[in-house]
Amino acid sequence: METTATPTHCPYCALQCGMNVTPLPQGGVEVTERPDFPVNRGALCGKGRTAAQVLSPAARLTSPLVRSGGRLVPAGWDEALDRIAGALSSARARGGPDAVGVFGGGGLTNEKAYGLGKFARVVLGTSQIDYNGRFCMSSAAAAGTKAFGLDRGLPFPLEDIPRTGCVILVGSNLAETMPPSLRFFGELRDNGGTLIVVDPRRTRTAEQADLHLAPRPGTDLALALGLLHLVVAEGRTDEEYIRERTAGWEEARAAAMAHWPEHVERITGVPVPQLREAVRMFCEPRAAMVLTARGPEQQSKGTDTVGAWINLCLATGRAGRPLSGYGCLTGQGNGQGGREHGQKADQLPGYRKLDDPAARRHVAGVWGVDPDSLPGPGRSAYELLDALGTDIRALLLMGSNPVVSAPRAAHVEERLRSLDFLAVCDVVRSETAELADVVLPVTQWAEETGTTTSLEGRVLLRRRAVAPPPGIRSDLEVLRALAARMGVEKGFPADPEEVFEELRRASAGGPADYSGITYRRLAEENGVFWPCPEPPADSAPVSHPAHTDADGMYGANGAHSVGGPTRAPGGVHPGTPRLFLDRFATDDGRARFAAVAHRASAEEPDAEYPLLLTTGRVVSQYQSGAQTRRVAELNAAAPGPFVELHPRLAARLGAVEGDPLAVVSRRGRAVAPARITAAIRPDTVFMPFHWPGEGRANTLTNPALDPTSKMPEFKTCAVRVEPLGAQE
Repeated sequence: METTATPTHCPYCALQCGMNVTPLPQGGVEVTERPDFPVNRGALCGKGRTAAQVLSPAARLTSPLVRSGGRLVPAGWDEALDRIAGALSSARARGGPDAVGVFGGGGLTNEKAYGLGKFARVVLGTSQIDYNGRFCMSSAAAAGTKAFGLDRGLPFPLEDIPRTGCVILVGSNLAETMPPSLRFFGELRDNGGTLIVVDPRRTRTAEQADLHLAPRPGTDLALALGLLHLVVAEGRTDEEYIRERTAGWEEARAAAMAHWPEHVERITGVPVPQLREAVRMFCEPRAAMVLTARGPEQQSKGTDTVGAWINLCLATGRAGRPLSGYGCLTGQGNGQGGREHGQKADQLPGYRKLDDPAARRHVAGVWGVDPDSLPGPGRSAYELLDALGTDIRALLLMGSNPVVSAPRAAHVEERLRSLDFLAVCDVVRSETAELADVVLPVTQWAEETGTTTSLEGRVLLRRRAVAPPPGIRSDLEVLRALAARMGVEKGFPADPEEVFEELRRASAGGPADYSGITYRRLAEENGVFWPCPEPPADSAPVSHPAHTDADGMYGANGAHSVGGPTRAPGGVHPGTPRLFLDRFATDDGRARFAAVAHRASAEEPDAEYPLLLTTGRVVSQYQSGAQTRRVAELNAAAPGPFVELHPRLAARLGAVEGDPLAVVSRRGRAVAPARITAAIRPDTVFMPFHWPGEGRANTLTNPALDPTSKMPEFKTCAVRVEPLGAQE
């Protein structure tokens, strides 16, 4: 038996940590460190170390399932595929193309995301496609696009973080969500830099900070505006930078000046001296960064909130300069690539807009279809789920588990049950798969080759290391088989490299241009940063001169604008690790300030629901837990949900550590044991969202949507807490 180690990447978060995967002679698979990959340098969290356990046939689906007599029973592939194709065709015939919906996932490879979007628009002709990445970083994407003309999670590599002067980390507990990344922040402090963490809870990440700001959930917008007010009042703006590289400052400054420190303290609960200290720490170094995650983004005002944090960078000259800038810590494994290549409701491959006639012509030309045949933009993720069973009668779902992960989850579960037909492609028998009419078992990370795009914008090659169990097919094979059954014989290859070659052509010239990237380059170069356009056809490769700033901060190919490095004509593009150093990706090259003002959350506490609920992750589980809950070691470390509350709140309620608490919102009720800690605000309770059943946190969460990004307000809603007494 072949026992060669295959270099590949972790299946979980957007760090996409490098690892080696080796089949063992006695059976099973071993995951080992891979020190050559610069993001994790060999370090792996518990999820990564145990990732191979989900490859076991005992942990996953191994046969198609079809519903018969109210139960899911094993079936052959032809029967299962015929049922799906027939049901999708019937729904279209009765209700038109938009009677069929498609729901994807941020864990799908770029090839799968591309294929799914193409299948929806070419085979089904439906506009009703979106994906669970809408729940992850869409507000940051919207704000980044508004400000810079381009959305890429980080406009610089993680390796820049230790060399900046200060980082403000907003709403991220990366010590638990991305543990290997914490070393960059430790190195930052070792180098004399400072870390400011903004979080309502004193998390493991906040414990590493030089300054912890603990705002009331839903008030991050006021906090950012208050800091900008102080920047202006204390004369810390970079007027030359504002004049030469930005637009819209006067309006943004006027909006910020309405948020004076004492007013912001009343809104957020953050004391004025801490606000002033944060401004000093951020402004005194030559370089600084702001990084946001789900905390400020998963709000009904998330786009404006991220925009306000970007304003802070722009006003101080901390964007588009070496070792400075705004970045979003993308969450899901391919959350970045997943929103670039067509499975989002309003997008075509290459991050093109679906309502742009030129974009439609280009992509239609690659696909060999009439541009007018492509549907327009459809509903966002929650809107799509909310419409199931009404005008959407059938749904094809790949790589997502909305029964656990969607807001107002009990309602979403009802909508899924109301469908005429549900087909699910997944690795495991998830809670959503349990509702399906047909479930298809598909290959997973170590059993297939494909690309992902990390939070840095680094396109990576995940290599096939082991063969899947008999009877398992890839998602690309599923799309090819369904397309053929629905009358489209060509255009859906099952070979991932062939799909990527088409993706390259489809993305060429778009904001997320992958046309200069090949599988060979990805293997040889440990990934390539987009944008990476293809050189002219008659060009010859040349060497690339070093591109450095005045202090020599960057070496060869290090500092590139959005348009790429200075190089001899015809040179092969080396990729773009660092964006915006010469200009921003707007028409005039200037970044845009956002003139925004604080407003209340969609749901504030009242007499009936006097507390705030916020949700998040724990280190030993991932997203909806569909995979990690099948790993014994991870379950031992994090066996179930809990309700975190402050000792003062616990005393007022008569709650006791470990006893069950009912948390009730306007949408439902969840029950979990009490975890009493001073690490949380007294007006706030916290629940992790990885579990189904009575402890499902998303039963409670509010689907109120940001008007721009359509991001639901996961991070704050009004609740009450009721002790249930000791369990019998």
